[in-house]
Amino acid sequence: MTQTIPLFPLGSPLFPGMVLPLHVFEERYRLLVEDLLALPEELPRRFGVVAIRQGWEVAGGAFGDSEPAFYEVGCTAEVRAISRRGQDRFDVVAVGADRFSVRKVHRHLSAYLQADVDWLPGAGTDADTRPEAAALGDVVGQLFLRYISLVATLHGTAIDLPELPEGPRELSYVVAAGALLTAEDRQALLVEGLTAVRLAVQSHLLRRELTILASLRAVPVPLVQLAVPWSLN
Repeated sequence: MTQTIPLFPLGSPLFPGMVLPLHVFEERYRLLVEDLLALPEELPRRFGVVAIRQGWEVAGGAFGDSEPAFYEVGCTAEVRAISRRGQDRFDVVAVGADRFSVRKVHRHLSAYLQADVDWLPGAGTDADTRPEAAALGDVVGQLFLRYISLVATLHGTAIDLPELPEGPRELSYVVAAGALLTAEDRQALLVEGLTAVRLAVQSHLLRRELTILASLRAVPVPLVQLAVPWSLN
């Protein structure tokens, strides 16, 4: 069933279960937050997050002179908390929920973008591949812990290895959000509906990244980017 939801473009995809903290100060997104606050308590406060294929400069016009190009698959963000910071800023905490496919983007229904979206299948798609996903999850979990440990070593930082989710689906999204992958790799992991396939791809990606890290003996970003907030509730 197609629904129209508010759209919030970001530089990287959101995954189910991933905590998304936002500091909102642009006028159009302040208006989005105000509209969410105005909803009746029984209605969900959510918006869609899509990754941007290419950025744009904010200039004249409603969304700047150059329109953004979005990926077609995104994830809803369910709002857990909103804090007002003065008259023109909000701190928002949301959690990734359901994947969707963008059918059409509306640029003139409101001050912020909205989109007609079709909902994509969730955990039910894994029914026939659960044993395979469980086996792959064991492998990917160990690879991910090795990956985190190597990144920490290269940064000269001592860290406690995280406790990973037991469920293969949840684990696959933790790895997708936490590994230092390109936006294209992350988007491909979001698009994939089957957990077993997602984990198989991650096994390949993590082995590739471990080889690169061991060869270069350096990482391009701060270790803090590996600390992905996560909620399985």
